[in-house]
Amino acid sequence: MERKVAIIGCGNLGIAILEGLLDGKYTAAKNITVTRRNLDALKAFAERDVKLTSDNRKAIRESDLVLVALKPHNILSVLSEVRDEFVPGKHILVSLATGVTIEEIGQATSPELHIFRAMPNTAAFVNESLTCICGNTSDEKINDTIRQMFDGIGEIQFIEEELMEAATVLGACGIAYVLRFMRAMVQGGIQIGFSSKVASFIVNQTVNGASKLLIENGAHPEQEIDKVTTPKGCTIEGLNEMEHHGFSSALIRGIVTSFEKIEK
Repeated sequence: MERKVAIIGCGNLGIAILEGLLDGKYTAAKNITVTRRNLDALKAFAERDVKLTSDNRKAIRESDLVLVALKPHNILSVLSEVRDEFVPGKHILVSLATGVTIEEIGQATSPELHIFRAMPNTAAFVNESLTCICGNTSDEKINDTIRQMFDGIGEIQFIEEELMEAATVLGACGIAYVLRFMRAMVQGGIQIGFSSKVASFIVNQTVNGASKLLIENGAHPEQEIDKVTTPKGCTIEGLNEMEHHGFSSALIRGIVTSFEKIEK
């Protein structure tokens, strides 16, 4: 039996996940219902057989897996309004809201529901997200259902719930940290003679290659750094100059500061 999926509050991240579902074999488009106040941005999906509605209750009623892509400040109030539509044993609920616990979601709906939290990142738009997931069940069949849903937008890591905020910082905020580093590399490239277009191409592919080296070799970054830092060479001199100005410590401090912000 194919899953019937509802995406409540289908904004940018919801659209990325929807695209992943449509590209994969998780379920047919006709089995997917998405909600949003303004449906104009979703009209193209109607042409692909996805159901569109502004009625959250209807979407939940006609689904068995409900992905809630609402903001943290209003997710609990919206879920409370439609709590009587959730049926334990039928529905699986997945929340994308940062900082809202499984217990809080259960109180707003039903503690007997199978509830998951998931934190993708914006690389979902190119099917390269890292999605961290936690849930309140050890049922492998249900966990596999969630795993299959997020397979379409990238890689998956199941973690403990107490690490979800840390996962938000490292995996979701981390996209911005990497992009800021890449922007600085492009600026440096321009200063040493490249056009912006060529510098961007070189930096993008260099970062892509560095990532694949670590993933495919299962290596620690320092192992790959050692391969390009020859004695008295230009690479080690550049790295040491960056470290003298706090490169690594600034990044670590930024990660910790973001985490402390979520914790508060």
